[in-house]
Amino acid sequence: MPETLTEVDIPDYPMERDARCPFAPPPQMLGNDSGLSRVRIWDGSTPWLITGHEEARALFADSRVSVDDRRAGFPHWNEHMLSTVDKRPRSVFTSDAEEHTRFRRMLSKPFTFRRVEGLRPAIQKITDECIDAILAGPQPADIVTTLALPVPTVVISEMLGVPYEDHEFFQHHANVGLARYSSAEDGQKGAMSLAQYLINLVEAKQKNPAEDAVSDLAERVNAGEISVKEAAQLGTGLLIAGHETTANMIGIGVLALLENPEQADLLRNTEDPKVIANAVEELMRYLSIIQNGQRRVAIDDIAISGQTIRAGEGIIIDLAPSNWDDKAFPHPDKLDLSRDAGQQLGFGYGRHQCVGQQLARAELQIVFHTLLRRIPTLRLAIPFDEVPFKHDRLAYGVYELPVTW
Repeated sequence: MPETLTEVDIPDYPMERDARCPFAPPPQMLGNDSGLSRVRIWDGSTPWLITGHEEARALFADSRVSVDDRRAGFPHWNEHMLSTVDKRPRSVFTSDAEEHTRFRRMLSKPFTFRRVEGLRPAIQKITDECIDAILAGPQPADIVTTLALPVPTVVISEMLGVPYEDHEFFQHHANVGLARYSSAEDGQKGAMSLAQYLINLVEAKQKNPAEDAVSDLAERVNAGEISVKEAAQLGTGLLIAGHETTANMIGIGVLALLENPEQADLLRNTEDPKVIANAVEELMRYLSIIQNGQRRVAIDDIAISGQTIRAGEGIIIDLAPSNWDDKAFPHPDKLDLSRDAGQQLGFGYGRHQCVGQQLARAELQIVFHTLLRRIPTLRLAIPFDEVPFKHDRLAYGVYELPVTW
């Protein structure tokens, strides 16, 4: 009879965080020595949840693990993702092996280390302008709308060649698509409007290219390498990933720094780029904001940590508990900007790690350091327990962060 007991004991995923520790991953994900266990998702299936740091790295790098969401057993986020699986063109996010390499190559040009380093003065300027406006404006100010959203949105708009004046349109549709429990109908409407917007933009850039990422994609359409629809799908992915995740990381990162003043002082008082860079890695580790896991499916049997993941079984690699695995990071519940956080998995690992990670790092390094230096007396304007956290989004963060100084 043990099988039935096991069935009953399988917890639902996603799990609830403890309201008293909003920075921490859900408590039942922590402390599992084997680093993996079964969970039940919205459609009743029971994929493997990976919570160990070593296990996460191993599976991210394993060619027997697929991101192809058309395969049987793939653990879809929600009904919307399942219902559109055959309508969406393939992209860098849902392709394996050679197909993935082909898409990845198309996206890598704007995100090379050299190009991103060249953007630092522009990121610094946008950050300073936002902080000027905060200092000149009313108190309390909301960090989310005055800093966290505009900086990455302006940067990704310029980089992609998307007119910034359309940002409200794409932020709105990105939000619909990123709801953690969005219905098929809502998600489809948002995705269609956004896809059509990008299709129009790609077609415009085919005729009038500029120095930007959508023009790079349009060039590949002209060369017959990809279709307009595929180019639009890649552009949509970059647009959403390029502002939404970084914006959430800025909002909740500022809150974590305000709650850990001695760590904020450490970051404020340094000019050492290595110290600033490592501080961002530690904030990424501490706050791993993707809270629906990285979805995968096994295409072969995989023996790992005393268990066997069978071919056709779903895999959810959750970065938050992996980054709080005390075997990799002692005292993971402490934000410690001086610890070596270079192995954190906030951007994923292996061939599918975040294509825009250098850009995100540059933005976070500039924004956190500049804000702390320019407004040293910054403090929360509401009680901590009134801060509205985003429990219902794919990316964790705060809906607003009222501050004063």
